[in-house]
Amino acid sequence: MTEPSSDRTEIDPGTLRVAIVDDHAMFRTGVRTELSGVVDVVGEAEDVDTAVALVEATRPDVVLLDVHMPGGGGAEVLRRVGHLSSTTFLALSVSDAAEDVIGIIRAGARGYVTKNISGPELVDALTRVAGGDAVFSPRLAGFVLDAFAGTIEVAQVDEDLDRLTEREREVMRLIARGYAYKEVAKELFISIKTVETHVSSVLRKLQLSSRHELTKWASDRRLI
Repeated sequence: MTEPSSDRTEIDPGTLRVAIVDDHAMFRTGVRTELSGVVDVVGEAEDVDTAVALVEATRPDVVLLDVHMPGGGGAEVLRRVGHLSSTTFLALSVSDAAEDVIGIIRAGARGYVTKNISGPELVDALTRVAGGDAVFSPRLAGFVLDAFAGTIEVAQVDEDLDRLTEREREVMRLIARGYAYKEVAKELFISIKTVETHVSSVLRKLQLSSRHELTKWASDRRLI
C-alpha cells in the first residue's frame, strides 16, 4: 500500500457509505460479508447501467468498482458518474495487468487493489481513499509510475488490446500465465469449450500461432 498523503483526512470506517459493483454475485456477497458491521454498504450493482443508477441514487462515499464487467467495465462507470465530487472510486479486480491498472486510474479511480486482499486491508483501503490517499496493492503503483515516465508504451498496448473483448482479455492473461483450460474455466465460471473458443479467437486476432507465442506477447507488454 502507498504511504498516506499529507492532506489526508482521517475517516471513521463506521461512517463510510460504500457501494459494491461487480458482475459476480458470489463475490459481491463475500465482500459484503467482510464489510458488514464495519462500513455501511448502501447497495450492490452487477453491470454498468445498474452501477450508474446505484451511484446516482445513493451518492456513496466510495464505490468499490470492478474493472471488467458487462456494458463497458469500470471505465464506463467512471465516464458516466466520475464527475460526482462527493464519491471516490476504488478499483477492485482479479487482474493485476498494467493496462488495466493504468486505464482505470486514467479514467478517474483513486486506487486499485486486487481480489486477494484481506477484509481488514480492504477496509483500510476504503477509508484511505475516502480520506484522500491514492491506494494500490503491492507492485501496482509501479505500473502507474512507469506509464507517466514513458517506460510502458501504453498507446501500443491499448491498440493491441482493442482487438479483444473484455472476456478474451481475461482468458488471454490466464493462459499467458500458464493456466490450463480447466483452471481458466473454473476461475472465470465458464465452460472449457468456451475457453477453447476464446483462445482461438485471441490467437487469430493477435496473429499468433501458439500459447508459447501468446505468453511472450503478453510478457513483452507487461500484461502478466
